[in-house]
Amino acid sequence: MSTTPEHDQRMATMTFASVYPHYVTKVEKKGRTKEELHEVITWLTGFDESTLQTLIDEKATFQRFFQKASLHPNASLITGMICGYRIEEIETPLTRQVRYLDKLVDELAKGRKMEKILRKG
Repeated sequence: MSTTPEHDQRMATMTFASVYPHYVTKVEKKGRTKEELHEVITWLTGFDESTLQTLIDEKATFQRFFQKASLHPNASLITGMICGYRIEEIETPLTRQVRYLDKLVDELAKGRKMEKILRKG
């Protein structure tokens, strides 16, 4: 399934800081913690706490956020539907990466075990 150029541009220019509070609310409402959210973000991006906070403070766009990231080698194992799109069929790399993060947050909020979320054996 292809995304539109407008959709991809919106993903690229959206700031991580504008979405992050929604991630926190979503996981905490379902009984998970901010620390678990950070563990998932760190797994996907390689960011430590201070780098993550710096990107939030800088109001980094998702484009900058993922340019600075070192995507986990198992990120391609993140598959399935999110926001009406099948992740593995998204052609634009940045949009796919944003949807990887959305999917991980979704799995965390749904109570999936951390070892499954982090694609460990």
